[in-house]
Amino acid sequence: MGAGASRGNYANMVVREMRLVRDWQREHGIDEPAASTVFFGGGTPTVLRAADLVKMLDAIRELWGIADDAEITTEANPDTVDADYVKELADGGFNRISFGMQSAVPSVLKTLDRTHTPSNVAAGVEAANAAGMRSSVDLIYGAPGESLDDWRTSVSTAIDLGVNHISAYALTIAPHTKMGRRIAAGTLPTPDDDDEANKYEIADDLLSAAGLEWYEISNWARPGYESRHNLGYWRNVDWAGLGPGAHSHYNRCLADSSGETGETTSSPLGLRSWDIAHPKLWGQSIIDGKVPWDGSERISHEEHLEETIMLGLRLRGGLDLALLGDTVDMTRIRPMENEGLITIHGGRVVPTRTGRLLNDTVIERFFDACSL
Repeated sequence: MGAGASRGNYANMVVREMRLVRDWQREHGIDEPAASTVFFGGGTPTVLRAADLVKMLDAIRELWGIADDAEITTEANPDTVDADYVKELADGGFNRISFGMQSAVPSVLKTLDRTHTPSNVAAGVEAANAAGMRSSVDLIYGAPGESLDDWRTSVSTAIDLGVNHISAYALTIAPHTKMGRRIAAGTLPTPDDDDEANKYEIADDLLSAAGLEWYEISNWARPGYESRHNLGYWRNVDWAGLGPGAHSHYNRCLADSSGETGETTSSPLGLRSWDIAHPKLWGQSIIDGKVPWDGSERISHEEHLEETIMLGLRLRGGLDLALLGDTVDMTRIRPMENEGLITIHGGRVVPTRTGRLLNDTVIERFFDACSL
């Protein structure tokens, strides 16, 4: 990939980015507390050596500090880790691993172009248990050709692994992928909304019966095992993203909207930034001593309220109406309660299961009822 962004040098480059970001934060009056969560994801971090992941974690500990009770997670493709790899992660400070299981049905895995087998997932979870790490598995529903029985098999298999956290996401079709091209050519059927809704209900029924409660539209966990890191995203906390294409979010004293790192003024507006996505260009920016942002934008008060609505309506804890002030017309919201889309209790709006299935509609009607 050039510019120091090769797989073998990737961890070193991320550590260099960390130092640039930490300097930028200090220059802009941002003094972050010790990290309460750390998450390695957005791809397959475990294609790197376990020692590389530990090296990056050690750098976070050095630069920001890590809270004693921090949740430290990596995503993992099941066929990229073994017991020794998992133990090295645990010895290095990781305490949670999220396996990309996707399906327990070989034909569905083949359609999804995944190379692991269901036995890889079971072996990974067993290794994590032996190392004292918590495990989660991710499932995908709606793959072309996946039957309802296939999906029941996948959910039941995930439950039988004994993990305390399971995510289930509807398949997203990217047009330029192999699957996207096959669907466009008509050699694979287009995913069906009704089929996906049926599969969501199957997952919710089976997971709930097994003692895993939904806490976010696509996530179920036993009480106390929710992903603290992802809850931070949904609660709009600050985070620093590192690596090509990573996003960061700051609510405090900020740089201007052009993304320059010069003089700054205190502002109630937030800042969202994103790293250069191309690995070579990302690496070259770091070599040049620049925070490798591709761009940034201020988050206006109106945008903040919109995000508060969208994120709050995904959570079992619901949307706190007090956060919206007097912007919401409740006479336009309450009909959704009568329609079985939401419940309103204690100043919070929580989507029902029907409301979760029709989340985009609920959010759109909320926007229409608010003077943002």
